[in-house]
Amino acid sequence: MGLRFRKNVETLPGKPDIVFPREKLVVFCDGDFWHGRYWSALRKKLRKGANASYWLAKIATNIKRDKRNTLLLRKAEWQVIRAWESDIHKTPLAIARLIRKSLIVRHRKGVKRT
Repeated sequence: MGLRFRKNVETLPGKPDIVFPREKLVVFCDGDFWHGRYWSALRKKLRKGANASYWLAKIATNIKRDKRNTLLLRKAEWQVIRAWESDIHKTPLAIARLIRKSLIVRHRKGVKRT
């Protein structure tokens, strides 16, 4: 789509996967397992498996961290898009269009870097 972006910007909370600095928009590509998609079902499954306490704590911590980083970015007036790994694989064009549409809206609003 010809969009210009930066990757893995370490100076932003959560080190977003894709960053559009001019429009203050970030995209996280969250793995379904590691970031707890369908958490209630995953939690039940993990409770039955090996090393359950480790995995339950690990993923719960990731979920909390993701929420905290999203809040920090929004407080700094960044738009945050979180895309699930399986959605990216299933409908990459739909995700790309969502990003492009968000960029257009932010550009029209005159969002500027601080």
